[in-house]
Amino acid sequence: MGTARTPQRRAILTGGLAATAAMLTACSSNSDSANGGKTSAVGAAKTPSPSPSPAAGARPDSPWAAFARLMDGNKRWVDGRLQHPDRDPKRREFVAEAQDPYGVVLSCIDSRVPPELVFDTGLGDLFVMRTGGQVVGPVVVGSVEYGPMTSGTPLIVVLGHQRCGAVKAAYEAMRDGKKLPGNLQAISDALRPAYRETARGKHADPVDAMVRIHTKQTAAELRTNRDLAPLVKKGDLAVVSAYYSLDTGRVEVLTGAPSA
Repeated sequence: MGTARTPQRRAILTGGLAATAAMLTACSSNSDSANGGKTSAVGAAKTPSPSPSPAAGARPDSPWAAFARLMDGNKRWVDGRLQHPDRDPKRREFVAEAQDPYGVVLSCIDSRVPPELVFDTGLGDLFVMRTGGQVVGPVVVGSVEYGPMTSGTPLIVVLGHQRCGAVKAAYEAMRDGKKLPGNLQAISDALRPAYRETARGKHADPVDAMVRIHTKQTAAELRTNRDLAPLVKKGDLAVVSAYYSLDTGRVEVLTGAPSA
């Protein structure tokens, strides 16, 4: 999908991730031949990443620059001054053969929280993963790892949100000692650590508190992930937890904001 940016980052990948990266490449192109022989097999020759789109400016290469770009976009969203960058046929053509996103966003499936709109971004700007209550598992974590580990994406944002239905359902089920139907129970199980921490405190709105606690827990887990932690330690990657207000559209940073 993306192109490796430095030998050091490629070096941390193991054979298992190499196979995963090769499979994920199919998501971004129909065939290697259609992309001028480009391959995403780690360690193989690759075509260069696309140059910065004139419409959006230079691709942010540091955690702070990527974070500032996203937060500027969110301010435009809140203020109603959207620029809709990177959303025209020229941009589509520009990223057709290669991509180089500057951010990863893990958010909820909630229809009111689309990251590309919330941060006023466009094609090729973000890797986006969305799950109920932004819960994670091996496949989701692997998807989050992909950008930082293969193309040097410098920022991960775990985005919780106000009035999360998944968290509310899980909180009420655990509080009442009940099970959720079908595979919804798997979401509830993944949220149990956040529920336990929430239950130990006193909160005016325990569901909202659980959203924030879970978001911070998830970011902390990613920040100390065996493969991501070295990038964080070197300052090449920041993992931010944040909270989106449905009422105002504002993204509030909870933990992990990078410094300039």
